[in-house]
Amino acid sequence: MTQPLIVSPSPHIHSGDSVAKNMHSVLIALVPAFCVAVYAFGLGAITVTATSVAACLLFEYLIQRYLLKGEKTISDGSAILTGVLLAFNLPSNLPLWIVVLGALFAIGVAKMPFGGLGNNLFNPALAGRVFLLISFPAQMTTWPIANAANRFSTVDVETGATHLAVLKGYLSTDSLHFLDLFYGKMGGSLGEISALALLAGFVFLLIRKIITWHIPVSIFASVALFAFLMGSDPVQHLFSGGLMLGAIFMATDYVTSPMTSKGMLIYGASIGLLTMLIRQYGAYPEGVSFAILLMNGVTPLLNTYCKPTRFGEVKHG
Repeated sequence: MTQPLIVSPSPHIHSGDSVAKNMHSVLIALVPAFCVAVYAFGLGAITVTATSVAACLLFEYLIQRYLLKGEKTISDGSAILTGVLLAFNLPSNLPLWIVVLGALFAIGVAKMPFGGLGNNLFNPALAGRVFLLISFPAQMTTWPIANAANRFSTVDVETGATHLAVLKGYLSTDSLHFLDLFYGKMGGSLGEISALALLAGFVFLLIRKIITWHIPVSIFASVALFAFLMGSDPVQHLFSGGLMLGAIFMATDYVTSPMTSKGMLIYGASIGLLTMLIRQYGAYPEGVSFAILLMNGVTPLLNTYCKPTRFGEVKHG
């Protein structure tokens, strides 16, 4: 017998999953939305995404090398995913220096000071997006018109309002078209415009078992319910703004979302309620980014109070 007997705590069987494998699966799920963004917004979608990804990789590398001086993790795909998700939450005509600032906040404030991947309390991409929205409200709420004729040229593209502005009462409801929302023929942040592309990514993630249905479905259900109770059109709210993108790709972040099914359902339903309250009564027509960040802060509490009962354990009180 040449091999020593090794005794270690469970688990003893490796599932084959890894951080890099899961991150790359999420990136694959985002490909349909990126293709729609490039088709709709042209050159701007490519340059904003490339700048955001490059800046996130650079800032994470520099912080690890010169400040933390720990193990390099930029190859695990998390910095790339943060860059892509940040870009998907931005207008495609945003000045690139603002994109770099958003990446610096996402990596340098929301992620690395907590210890990097697995330790951050808030979703870094959403934190970067909200930072830019508060700091540069005019630039962050000026969206290019989808499918503009000059979208693949370097001249300034035409801009217009989003469907959330219509729902907020800023524009006539005559401009609302359900199929435009579903396929992606509307203005908005570059990765949020096509519900069809985002749902295709959702199905892929479910099949690959990267995420479960609990958080996205509870968000969709609560938004539809509260929109109906508030007298708004549930379908328009489901397919407008960043709801699909946030519910499928950011609220489900492993690090910042609850671990149990019960906690996930409470978390998702609360995000839906907060989103509708902000959309109906807040100053911004969009609310899902704020709602997810607020519930990120509640996640440790949900993990504490939604723990499953252990076999043989008797609850008291």
